[in-house]
Amino acid sequence: MAETKREIERKYEADTAEKSGLPDLSGITGVATVRDEGTDELDAVYYDTQDLRLAACNITLRRRTGGSDAGWHLKLPVAEDVRDEIHAPLGDTLTLPGVLRDLVRARTRDAALIPVVRLVSTRELRHLLDASDTLLAEVSLDRVVAERLTDGGNSADWTEIEVELAAGGDPKFLDKVAKKLRKGLGSLRRAESPSKLARALAETGQGAPAVLAPPSGAVPGTAGGEVMAYLRAQYETILSRDAGVRRGVPDSVHRMRVAIRRSRSVLRSHRSVLDRNVTDPLRAELKWLAGELGVDRDQEVLDARLRGLVAAVPGPLLLGPVDARLTVWSVATSTRSSATASEALGSARYLTLLAALEEFLTAPPLRPAAHKSPAKVLPKAVAKDHGRLTARMDHARSLPEGEERTAAMHEARKAAKRARYTAEAARPALGKPAKRYAKRAKALQSLLGEHHDSKVTREALRTLAVQAHGSGETAFTWGLLYGREEQRAAEYERELPGVWGKVASLKPERKVAPLKPKKKD
Repeated sequence: MAETKREIERKYEADTAEKSGLPDLSGITGVATVRDEGTDELDAVYYDTQDLRLAACNITLRRRTGGSDAGWHLKLPVAEDVRDEIHAPLGDTLTLPGVLRDLVRARTRDAALIPVVRLVSTRELRHLLDASDTLLAEVSLDRVVAERLTDGGNSADWTEIEVELAAGGDPKFLDKVAKKLRKGLGSLRRAESPSKLARALAETGQGAPAVLAPPSGAVPGTAGGEVMAYLRAQYETILSRDAGVRRGVPDSVHRMRVAIRRSRSVLRSHRSVLDRNVTDPLRAELKWLAGELGVDRDQEVLDARLRGLVAAVPGPLLLGPVDARLTVWSVATSTRSSATASEALGSARYLTLLAALEEFLTAPPLRPAAHKSPAKVLPKAVAKDHGRLTARMDHARSLPEGEERTAAMHEARKAAKRARYTAEAARPALGKPAKRYAKRAKALQSLLGEHHDSKVTREALRTLAVQAHGSGETAFTWGLLYGREEQRAAEYERELPGVWGKVASLKPERKVAPLKPKKKD
């Protein structure tokens, strides 16, 4: 079983630390006791692919003996000085636990994970405790010897100081500790390397490579350069959210899907820049992935919405076992949706897609327009998507109230989303006009999204009412909530002209033909 903790720490170097050791740490505001935890001998072997794909992303995977937390550790970057550490027991063999292997699979694909560096550290440890004997932070002095296990087996050694905040602590406390260390050691500087592994690699040979090679032919400052920079950022988001989706971290599915949708939209909108013979198959596979993940995310949103509706009902109107009925329904649907997302990320199809995206991002199929100025190319894409949005909005608003109008509004929402993402991609080159348009398109997308969510919610409420009735329960509360959702949908429609008017008022120059109704078979 793997355990996860949020690690907030800072690494320092001090020229005098090797000889002097840790200084007196008493007197720090809030610290009542400095407890000497003695000295530990830590022996850690770090694993990576032959080409160091994990190190390139500041991900570390190690098997460590010694100290109080011996075991396998996977550290995933979250923000500066912040990482999530997933811990698994040592086990009886050197076999990497499957749960950790899966969490890095998007980075490693099918490449073997091999020992690349061994670090042997002598650690002097101090615990900083408050008046109630609660841990505030750990301060350690590590004397490290690094041995490269590949590429010639070079070695290096150094001394560094780590300050790790206790769980739930205020990061500002680390500033107080740093001030005390600086006073006691005479000199103190932040370590240049983000991890011991990064320093070991740099000092024993070739360090970690870039995550992606520069896109060939996509020169910065050109239309192609701008589009590819945006797509590469979305790809990195997909990879970085992969482990969160697998671990069930809140909002990870949503953020991964947004990156997928942004990629699909820009690939389609910039056909003048990128060859669609290459991008269309990628778009199809990205659509598949978003759909598989969407089952999980859509269920998560719907469940939260339904629980919010039930919580807002006054007690006298909650008739029957409403909470129990909702819980049974939620568990059943969530189990099915989570399995879908897990199967997708564990499939060969997913890994093939990631490999295809990486190849595309390093060797993009650029068309002649890619080499032109962004100011000449990108506005045309924004205007074209705006025209498509206008046609779909006009079509939806021309229809009478009913299912056809609701479906047309959902299609308009998709067009608003695409127009927004196209403007976002153009923002670095076009500045405030693109930012303004993206902001207004987002507001429209959100309103249309709420309208669609209301429709899906009503469908779920009807299902719950039918299930309740079939079990001999009263369906009164579910009917009440259904009526409230109908009123909410009507309110969204009343707000629509004003929100759409702010988008339409921007009046991009290029127009497209009005949307024609599809012919029925």
